[in-house]
Amino acid sequence: MRSHEADMSFVKLDKRDIAVLSILSREGRIAKSALADKVNLSATACGERLSRLEAAGIITGYQAHVALRRIAPHVTVFVQAELGNHRAAAFQRFEAVIAQHDEIVQCWALGGGFDYLLQVVTRDIDSYQRLMDALLDQQAGLSRYFTYVVTKSVKSAPLPLSLLLPEGES
Repeated sequence: MRSHEADMSFVKLDKRDIAVLSILSREGRIAKSALADKVNLSATACGERLSRLEAAGIITGYQAHVALRRIAPHVTVFVQAELGNHRAAAFQRFEAVIAQHDEIVQCWALGGGFDYLLQVVTRDIDSYQRLMDALLDQQAGLSRYFTYVVTKSVKSAPLPLSLLLPEGES
């Protein structure tokens, strides 16, 4: 397994940390004073907690959710990718090549029937196919891939952080 997360130690979080993270995952632009009120902390204590969560690498950034459908025509495609070689160098090569393509917005290494799941957002199917041709031309090690075109978004939700707490702590 190629998990970089397996060797990471976990940061102990309390209920208020989880509450802060849950609120931020839904309302990233919330004012610190409003966040402090929602979690029943002073603004100073809430600010210190945010700084601690950021310093620990738990909060890795803030971003806006963009309604791409209101901006331009596009297509979202999920791709199951299978490599021809399963040596560490092959995985590193594939990951380096896909990092060069902005259209690949997410990529997960998986255990099971295939090696990677990619999320691609691009202008149209033609530009998607050009991307896949480029990956093949760049000799990324791709032996085969399967394309799944998204026809509509059914659900997009924040992480279920409170469900990750040990039993009895929610």
